[in-house]
Amino acid sequence: MKPDHPDIQILEEPELGLAERMYLPLFVDGLTTTAKYLVRPKVTTQFPEEHPEIGNPLIYRGVHRLNRDEQGRVKCVACFLCATACPARCIDIVAAPSPWPDRDKYPESFTIDELRCIYCGMCEEACPVDAIELTSLFDLTGRSREEMIFDKEKLLSVYDKTKDSEPMKSASHSTLRVEDRLERG
Repeated sequence: MKPDHPDIQILEEPELGLAERMYLPLFVDGLTTTAKYLVRPKVTTQFPEEHPEIGNPLIYRGVHRLNRDEQGRVKCVACFLCATACPARCIDIVAAPSPWPDRDKYPESFTIDELRCIYCGMCEEACPVDAIELTSLFDLTGRSREEMIFDKEKLLSVYDKTKDSEPMKSASHSTLRVEDRLERG
């Protein structure tokens, strides 16, 4: 476009008044915000005796869990999509031929390094069978690095602990068949 094109509009910078040049409105806005917080009641949670309320546990990103299917088996089909999508590279899967006829593989070993994880939820989004989810458990502690590496049994125990209080997210959405999700990419 040429500088003299009729669609080009040149805007003039508005003149600032005396109050605006002195930053007086910004100063008053800042004092107003501070005054609001001074009179607001303070809310203190005495953790760990009291647990804070999580607004929506379905969107909170806490400790991972591996879900089970209707027969109590691990839902994971060892497709490695979660490990591939993980930006922190904290998921390690060892696949083995499945002993069940409805799938080709299953995870012989599934580990997540919770200290390395950034809790971004990419693993959860990448899973085509909704096998891995992030729960609303946030009080994750350990005395050694080894305690913070969650293996398949520990991830399944998190599912057993949270299955009643936090149903699988796939149950709250319209359930798609695995083939449909894989076709959509």
